[in-house]
Amino acid sequence: MPKPEPFGGRGLHRFVEDTLAEICELYLADSVPWVVGYSGGKDSTLTTMLVWLALEGLPPEQRTKPVHVISTDTLVENPVIAAWVGRSLDSMRTAAEAAGLPIEVHRLTPAIEDTFWVCLIGRGYAAPRPKFRWCTERMKIRPSNAFIREVVDQHGEVILVLGTRKAESQARARSMARHEAGRVRDRLSPNASLPNSLVYSPIEDLTTDEVWMALMQFSNPWGHSNKELLAIYRGASADSECPLVVDTSTQSCGDSRFGCWTCTMVESDKSMKAMILNDDGDAYDWMRPLLRLRDRLDIEDDRHLRDFRKMDGRLLIHRERLVHGPYTQEAREDWLRQLLTAQTRIRRTGPDHVRDISLITLDELREIRRIWVFKKHEVEDTLPGIYQEATGEPYPDGPISFTIDRDRAVIEVLREVCGDDHQMFLTVRSLLAVERSYRTAIRRAGMLDALEKVLTHHFNDEDEALEFALRQRQLRGQDPPQATLF
Repeated sequence: MPKPEPFGGRGLHRFVEDTLAEICELYLADSVPWVVGYSGGKDSTLTTMLVWLALEGLPPEQRTKPVHVISTDTLVENPVIAAWVGRSLDSMRTAAEAAGLPIEVHRLTPAIEDTFWVCLIGRGYAAPRPKFRWCTERMKIRPSNAFIREVVDQHGEVILVLGTRKAESQARARSMARHEAGRVRDRLSPNASLPNSLVYSPIEDLTTDEVWMALMQFSNPWGHSNKELLAIYRGASADSECPLVVDTSTQSCGDSRFGCWTCTMVESDKSMKAMILNDDGDAYDWMRPLLRLRDRLDIEDDRHLRDFRKMDGRLLIHRERLVHGPYTQEAREDWLRQLLTAQTRIRRTGPDHVRDISLITLDELREIRRIWVFKKHEVEDTLPGIYQEATGEPYPDGPISFTIDRDRAVIEVLREVCGDDHQMFLTVRSLLAVERSYRTAIRRAGMLDALEKVLTHHFNDEDEALEFALRQRQLRGQDPPQATLF
């Protein structure tokens, strides 16, 4: 059976001409603003290029509505890709202004309470797993959806221009086919999750090889190098092979996947490993501390790192064992220590362009500290000490509250009195923290309930807690509840 011809037999240049004409037609059809999703990868780069070239071909008086290019930075992206995208966005912003194009560039980040490290180190969320994938919604979907909703609020409707392709996967093809069946206008599909938004996918029928063929044949209009992008993909491929594709029989390197360097949803970070292994100099070797920390996060059984109680103190049984909840204080402190140590090592020994790298921001550290002290009642306030230990520099902020020094002294006495009874120490410390939180209140309604809640959840150890939970379940005649992580 003969192989299909590239671009459906039209050829590359005819495909580009037809697509640019289609983009212009859709752009001029109404006053609905566009939002283009840009990740810096091959698909979003080609999509953004096509939109850019179409706008350049229009007379200035017809460029009447804005085109927002949005890029979501989770703050834990592969540092090489994050730096690439950052430079690309800067170039795009400058070039669009110089060319008089109505392109507005936006770098989106998650809210401080939703970042990876605030959730994991601050609140104690366990590393993401298939049944508890808390990261994507908080770090990627919320920032972009919030921006899109703002545009909808201002204009009533929005058209999303995305680089999604049917050839990416069978699941993606099925999803796009469902949306295609519901199209309300030519090439525009409804977005099920965002009201008043339509999706346009100009490269939906292209194969990976065709994407690379287009990128190599056309210059990037905002001055970024598509050949450099090709080199990044080549370096992230296990076999270091990424040939210039000339037909569909040539295997490209387009299956490389870039994402968060902390991702535990995959078996291993193949792209980062490949970058390090393929490195014939010192370009990527500095990322080894990141790879080691990511592998430490991805352990099969982390029960020893997590509290036997849920986040709210409840006991939950599954298969006659307690379902463990958030990371313990000791585990969270250790994750922070490892993260800051990795950052310090990269800054001291890495190449010049990563000497100022931030694996965690100061705002995230401040939020983690607030959660530890005021939400988790860890009034020892250990974060500044961990910071200085790991970085060799004093923590930039002062005391988190005017009572912290006195509280720290009380805690040290309490630790000495409790000795080896760690659970008793945690209970009394929480009681003291509750009392402190109500100390200056005019009305202390709720204080007794808060104290009772602390006492209700105190157990000498996990065995005692499990025995109590089993007894309670028997007395209530309950069926075992469905297990959830938190």
